[in-house]
Amino acid sequence: MTDESALAATPVLAGRYTDASITDKIADIVLVRPAHWGWVAGAFVSGALAILFLVAVSWLFIDGVGIWGVDQPVAWAFAITNFVWWVGIGHAGTFISAFLLLLRQRWRTSVNRFAEAMTIFAVAMAGLMPILHLGRPWFFYWLIPYPDIMNVWPQWRSPLIWDIFAIGTYIIVSLLFWYMGLIADLATLRDAAKKRWQRVVYGLLALGWRGDARHWARFDSAYLLMAGLATPLVISVHSVVSLDFAIGNTPGWHSTIFPPYFVAGALFSGFAMAITLAVPMRRVFHLEAFITERHLDNMAKLMLVCCFIVTYSYLVEIFMAYYSADPFAIAMVENRMGGPYAGVYWAVVLCNVVVPQSLWWAGVRARPVALFAIAIVVNIGMWLERFMIIVTSLNRDFLPSAWHIYVPTFWDFATLLGSIGLFVLLFLGFLRVLPAISIAEMRKLARDVGAER
Repeated sequence: MTDESALAATPVLAGRYTDASITDKIADIVLVRPAHWGWVAGAFVSGALAILFLVAVSWLFIDGVGIWGVDQPVAWAFAITNFVWWVGIGHAGTFISAFLLLLRQRWRTSVNRFAEAMTIFAVAMAGLMPILHLGRPWFFYWLIPYPDIMNVWPQWRSPLIWDIFAIGTYIIVSLLFWYMGLIADLATLRDAAKKRWQRVVYGLLALGWRGDARHWARFDSAYLLMAGLATPLVISVHSVVSLDFAIGNTPGWHSTIFPPYFVAGALFSGFAMAITLAVPMRRVFHLEAFITERHLDNMAKLMLVCCFIVTYSYLVEIFMAYYSADPFAIAMVENRMGGPYAGVYWAVVLCNVVVPQSLWWAGVRARPVALFAIAIVVNIGMWLERFMIIVTSLNRDFLPSAWHIYVPTFWDFATLLGSIGLFVLLFLGFLRVLPAISIAEMRKLARDVGAER
């Protein structure tokens, strides 16, 4: 079955849902339907983890980064691992929304809205991590180039400065792109709301949208322009993040393959997280008619493509180490495979290379529970990959006298788990106050397919 015929076969696009019923089905989650017990349970667990994150950050402010296991030579560990991981997760939302829009892929309509929200919350988590790692995070604004009487400017050769520009640009463009796509749906919520405060709030956010031809013409032009602006960020942002490592002469970091390697890994983890969120969301809110198995199948195929690029990068990294005959690069590879963190390396191979091969089978891709389990494994594997790149390259440097084994503390794990909890809590809050699926785009898609038939 082709992608177009599969779309036409879904309940929404086969004529079973009208414009009004599509609106009611999606808007009722926000305006009418009471909180599902699954949503409440998720909010309780994620809320508890978010409190743990606040406690961990508060204690970090009080006692300093010494509460973590970082030391010399392993000065980067969980915080920077979390940073790279969260930035990567944020890439799938921009890819689905912007890149697939430019390619005129209709299946993006059902998944782009919540994927965009995932991007914003993930990038917000990512932005916190380098700030917390500064040692004096309350002076984070020193990284921003602003005029002052002492003419002290940031160090432009520092990766921290590159990160602040990359992350700042990415989150601003992502927010604008997300909000622009929401305007028509905010007007729909304004018109459908029964409570006065909802009409006022959604009315203000809708910016006077009335849905006339002039509004739609300007929206289509601006939305396409924003998609064209956002698409290069998928490549540029994580390329900048990869250069944080590639500019150093540390064995395992100094490699020209890092930019494409990191971008593929970012999309890999991003699609895995999108599936992780989509599967329970469609079940809890009964959105199977909108987010069909075909949508999950497409995301799984894209995840499989990214898996092969990441696997190729692993092999190239090993090949280049031996081909270069650099004893330090060779020692790094052998240290990863058989050193003190060998378990992490082989877990990365299992999670990111072996397990995703099951996506070759259509029967696996057709089972949401199986996809959910595979996506969880990939998310774990991608976090371990970032940990492997950072810690195993630092713990054994050029001088054996400087070698040191990094051991994470309770506060390292609390920061990681707490950031995951805060991310999930923000996403659950989004599901209750804004439409998780674009109402306007879904209605337009249903009309277009109906006209073609």
